[in-house]
Amino acid sequence: MTAEAAEAVEMRAALVRLRRGTGLPVAFGGLTPTAGQVRIAELSGAATHALRGLAVSAGNGLGGKALSLARACAVTDYQDSRHISHEYDAAVAAEGLRSVLAVPVVVRHRVRGVLYGALRAAQPLGDRVLTAAVMAARDVEHALVVRDEARTLLAAASAPEAGSGAAWEEVREVHGALRALAPKIVDPALRAELLAVCGRLASASAPAPQSGRAPLVSAARSGAAPVVLAPREVDVLACVATGATNAAAAERLGLRPETVKGYLRAAMRKLGAHTRGEAVVGARRAGLLP
Repeated sequence: MTAEAAEAVEMRAALVRLRRGTGLPVAFGGLTPTAGQVRIAELSGAATHALRGLAVSAGNGLGGKALSLARACAVTDYQDSRHISHEYDAAVAAEGLRSVLAVPVVVRHRVRGVLYGALRAAQPLGDRVLTAAVMAARDVEHALVVRDEARTLLAAASAPEAGSGAAWEEVREVHGALRALAPKIVDPALRAELLAVCGRLASASAPAPQSGRAPLVSAARSGAAPVVLAPREVDVLACVATGATNAAAAERLGLRPETVKGYLRAAMRKLGAHTRGEAVVGARRAGLLP
């Protein structure tokens, strides 16, 4: 699935959540293909295709106002409103919309899209409706942040040359970040790519330390019986390997500290370890951590 297709899926899901949360019968929206413009690509509850493909420029219409101001805007009667310009009246009228709200999707201080909700009657849209619409936009923002972070980490994972201790520590940091991020990814193709990179990083050989000792070798390469850990047990060990406490690991993974402690105990038991440090070393020897 391409990035554009995954973002379209996320936008469609957000529009369904917007309609469900606000009770508005119509929702539509799109992301920004170019700076200062939103293209309406997804419709939910629409009776026509009048709005599909509409390119909304910053400052024009209600969505352009939200795009320009980077804040939610609403009108009770679109065609008669004196607070917006009217470049898109024909498309709005063709769909029969009257009361409309527009909420920007803002990621790292840049508007990445706009979500709309609408009624086919001229009725005021209250605070509850606006709050629910904003929450739907926040869901899209979170998904975009996660995808951006995933792309950054994937790039970092392919960049380091494991020729020094510092570079290898960077590999371990990236591995831990990818393990923590993967469960938050909605797109199954991107999640699988992250986990595949984690596997490649974990199976790589660490460089020999300066003391001259041999690098750790995985159980698979040494011929020993492989150790099998649950995905969340590996996630916890990846956090522990970076020096994170149980509380810090819990926050990073979105788990309760007691749950992290349970996963850690289970991993230690499977690895035959008595301490957190022994568990990390054992996981590295088993090829589960870089």
